[in-house]
Amino acid sequence: MAVEIEASYKPCEDEPFMNDRQREYFKRKLLAWKDEILEESRETLASLQSDNENHPDIADRASSETDRSIELRSRDRQRKLISKIDSALARIDEGVYGYCEETGEPISLKRLDARPIATLSIEAQERHERREKVYRDD
Repeated sequence: MAVEIEASYKPCEDEPFMNDRQREYFKRKLLAWKDEILEESRETLASLQSDNENHPDIADRASSETDRSIELRSRDRQRKLISKIDSALARIDEGVYGYCEETGEPISLKRLDARPIATLSIEAQERHERREKVYRDD
């Protein structure tokens, strides 16, 4: 059941956390982001298929291959991002979206608005990154 929200709606701290309006807001935000990524991927695929030139100059060919490689790496990162978006959408459906996976505490609305796929609160993310840095420096 979709909740009607006006286009200008922004979640705020003075309403109940992850109420129906907030869940609908983040669901729409995630779906729009996913659609944008998929459209960019379609454009890239079309561009790569049409840009099948055989450059006689070796420098032009190398430049073209480098551009293609960068574009494919970018699309691979976006493919992984779509997986995270799908996970966030599933968390919305399960009713656990917006809560830190580590502490169970609510993730701030500002963080979710900036990074709607966030699974950790800022504090938990900082602890995670510090641990990662310690182990990486070994």
